[in-house]
Amino acid sequence: MLMFGVILASSGLLLMIERGILAQVGPPPLHPPAGLSRRDGRDSPAELELEVLRDTRNRTIRALCGQRSMPRSVWELPPGQRRTVLRHLLVSDKYRFLYCYVPKVACSNWKRILKVLDGALESVDVQGKMDHKSDLVFLGDMKPEEISYRLKHYYKFIFVRNPMERLLSAYRNKFGEIKEYQQKYGVEIVRRYRKNGGNSAGDDVSFSEFLQYLLDEDVEHMNEHWMPIYNLCQPCAVRYDFIGSYERLHADANHVLEHIQSPSFVRFPERQAWYKPVTAETLHYYLCNTQRRLLRELLPKYILDFSLFAYPLPNITSEFCRQ
Repeated sequence: MLMFGVILASSGLLLMIERGILAQVGPPPLHPPAGLSRRDGRDSPAELELEVLRDTRNRTIRALCGQRSMPRSVWELPPGQRRTVLRHLLVSDKYRFLYCYVPKVACSNWKRILKVLDGALESVDVQGKMDHKSDLVFLGDMKPEEISYRLKHYYKFIFVRNPMERLLSAYRNKFGEIKEYQQKYGVEIVRRYRKNGGNSAGDDVSFSEFLQYLLDEDVEHMNEHWMPIYNLCQPCAVRYDFIGSYERLHADANHVLEHIQSPSFVRFPERQAWYKPVTAETLHYYLCNTQRRLLRELLPKYILDFSLFAYPLPNITSEFCRQ
């Protein structure tokens, strides 16, 4: 019943966006941006743009999450959805915050910071493969009353990213570099969607084959690296105090670190030297070489990520792709 409600809500949200209704939503923002100046003529264009972005997100979240069918707490979620969000909420009792980690949105660096704050890691610059499980505290491992207390009293934040950029990042990383993913997912994807693909080692999955696989997958059973952010972090059931953007990663990360009063020596790590960022040109290339039908059919699975977090839908018009 809840998933039906989410489908109805996302359909309604598309109509609201199309008709411009969200621009007329009256209530004040759900999460007022902290530290931003008012519109008194002294704001810089960048500050105004940021304020508009946050206000749009807050109003959209209020519009969607205010609908009767949407969950008001994690305890209203079906068991499977509740398990997913609780195992993605990391806990710092010392600094009293909860962070919902989203793979492919700098979550490895945030985990490094949590380990440094907890004393399990000396510095965020320590080299080596990231252990995503040890020395981290997950909200899902706690008792119900402990979970409720932290959800009510701790500072809660999340970082988001353009949905298509996040999917492309996951595709390039997992199928271009990680043998485990090539064997576990790649072999099956090629076998399923390519004629005579039975001999593939899973390292030659095309982006279109990957998107077709996502289209056929049940969202709630997806791997976390391509599961929609909405399903990972449930922004209606969890009232986040701050939503940071991958596009403003360091500035937004500094905002969080200041808010939780972390030690001055703790800073957000720089990108690793081997990291290959998804540029606008790279995304443009992949999208424009993908069947429009496939993108149109996949869009509903990620529409809440686009809508709630104020990301534009992918532009795949002929004019745009000719540029």
